[in-house]
Amino acid sequence: MNGPTAEGRKLSRSFGWLALLGTLLVIAGIIGLIYTGVATLTSMLLFGWLLLVGGLVGLLHAIESRGTSYCWLGVVVAALNIAAGVVVIKHPEGTAEALTMFAALLFLTGGVFRLVGSVVVRGPQMGWTLLQGAFGLLLGLLVLFDWPHSSLYVLGCFFSLALLFDGLGLIAIGIGGRRIVSMVSERLDETVPTADEPITPAEDEQK
Repeated sequence: MNGPTAEGRKLSRSFGWLALLGTLLVIAGIIGLIYTGVATLTSMLLFGWLLLVGGLVGLLHAIESRGTSYCWLGVVVAALNIAAGVVVIKHPEGTAEALTMFAALLFLTGGVFRLVGSVVVRGPQMGWTLLQGAFGLLLGLLVLFDWPHSSLYVLGCFFSLALLFDGLGLIAIGIGGRRIVSMVSERLDETVPTADEPITPAEDEQK
């Protein structure tokens, strides 16, 4: 009966690594919330490298599919991704300012639409929608009034919060998975006889 036990140990180890990864993400998120400026520049550099690598991969795929009708479209999209990645990597501060302005406008428009929509529709969730709209409008105004200084901490704060919540989710999955594997392994150990246990006459007759 070493098969199920070995598989259970492998699953438990995998969930343990998942919880460890979640812990590292939580630590990174907390550090990012403390040093939001560094987190903002880090997120911009990661974003730039993702665009650059994605553009290079897309360009290689377009070259491999040359002769097809969508080849040139793939080349154009890959070139735009590569150019955007180079710009973001060379100018992370300017990119952070532009994205912060875009985020502020999104908060403003989303808040206004929620406020107007909740007043016009007057549905059962009107109070909650009004609260969401007011919060989005206020957040957009705060970011916009403090721009471009807000670009030093807004994106880094969002990036750090994403790491923090993703890490907490992985920790919950890892701990929960280890508990489930442990419970299943204990149940199997209780129900399945080992090789050293004697077989009763009734079990022998059934066999």
